[in-house]
Amino acid sequence: MTSLAIGVDLGGTNLRAAVVDTSSGTVLASVRADTPIHQGPPAIIDLIVELVQKVMTESGVTSVSLSAAGIGMPGLVDVERGMVILLPNIPGDWSQIPLGQILNQRLGLSVRLINDARAITLAEWTNGAGQGTDSMACYAIGTGIGGGVVVGGRLHLGSGVAAGELGHQIVELNGLRCNCGGRGCLEMYASGPAIAARGVQAVIQRQSMSIAVLAENDLNRVTASTVFQAAREGDPCARAILEEVGTYIGIAVSNTIHTLNPQRVVFGGGVMAAGELLMAPIRRTVREHVFLVPVQRVELVMAQLGDNAGLIGAAAWAQSKAGPVKAA
Repeated sequence: MTSLAIGVDLGGTNLRAAVVDTSSGTVLASVRADTPIHQGPPAIIDLIVELVQKVMTESGVTSVSLSAAGIGMPGLVDVERGMVILLPNIPGDWSQIPLGQILNQRLGLSVRLINDARAITLAEWTNGAGQGTDSMACYAIGTGIGGGVVVGGRLHLGSGVAAGELGHQIVELNGLRCNCGGRGCLEMYASGPAIAARGVQAVIQRQSMSIAVLAENDLNRVTASTVFQAAREGDPCARAILEEVGTYIGIAVSNTIHTLNPQRVVFGGGVMAAGELLMAPIRRTVREHVFLVPVQRVELVMAQLGDNAGLIGAAAWAQSKAGPVKAA
């Protein structure tokens, strides 16, 4: 079987498609476009087809050379039927659309859907920071917090294909309302928007002049990256924000370690660009809260594949599941 497959990463801002050599995890060619989220599902489906055809043309491959195409979706999917269950951040009624079948017919390829964070997990396990492990957990921390788990040498999806929603562990009882409908989820305290909101609050309450200066006194320009930069420059308020964020993540990781006892926990996503400003409190919190598992045997490491992880994982998933989807 050929080792070439298509990987697609659908995000709320960008839509990317790539030709991937799944044997090595190498992205041979990729294309990108803005996601037309307000134009509805048909426009997004049309763009997926357009980008896949474009990247095939640019790389010189044909459908005969490809084993399959995988679509990483920012929500819950039925991987067997190729249907979207929940896509909270992209408008439109996706639940009635047989997306896998539609793309299969229009592309002439076996098309498989997978949650985008599970795709990242699969990529890091096969070709990145999780290589060589039999069990691992992956936190993808960015605009939201996704995740995935590998158990017994395979990506574990659970009975409802939702295993690995690590960002929706409850870290504050009766805490902030989350987009998922729950309260107190990790995502509400440690995602990029959550960090930015804390930065805005610090400026409004005049706790951080550094954040205000970096944002040129424009609250709309305060982002997680602004807080990171202020912390790197020694701003005590920004450092305190990241200390608290790292503590919340560390609590979630402690729960994961007690539940799975993984060999390795991998951290990726834009928020982890903060590096040691977050990793230090994460490690400390884990040491303070994990006692029933030999914590020194669990490695806490940064992801290796960067922005390409979702593409690589989607392609690898599709290749492993190549074949027709079940009827919707």
